[in-house]
Amino acid sequence: MAGALAPGEAALWQRMSGPDRRHAVGIARTVTAVLGDDAVRPVRAAALLHDVGKIEAGLGPFRRAAVTLTAMVVGFDTARGWQGRPGLRGRAGTYLCHPEIGARLLTEAASDPLTVAWAREHHLSEDRWTVPAAIGAALKAADDD
Repeated sequence: MAGALAPGEAALWQRMSGPDRRHAVGIARTVTAVLGDDAVRPVRAAALLHDVGKIEAGLGPFRRAAVTLTAMVVGFDTARGWQGRPGLRGRAGTYLCHPEIGARLLTEAASDPLTVAWAREHHLSEDRWTVPAAIGAALKAADDD
């Protein structure tokens, strides 16, 4: 994936956890294989950094799973509203807001608009994507979360 990240993006990449980076590299490899020459640098960066917003929550895999289950019980909108509160509840809300947080971080890192858009949109339904449909479909199919 050499050359896939601009300097500001590489700094964000370094802050991601090992498991998140391994997951992202697998996505980027799959997307590159599927799209071939259409897997331009911003597309590869989108694959690598779509979950970058999770870095602000500071949760490991077990707490992430617990947060997701909790959100399913209380409702995702309710749980997302916890963002900004102190303690674990606030971190849970931050985790659930990772698409918007990732888009903000990538904007601040001067990422390509496609990379920013995919971070924001990767959990949305296809009819709400602003990225080209073929690129979004390849990114979504490669992401197993």
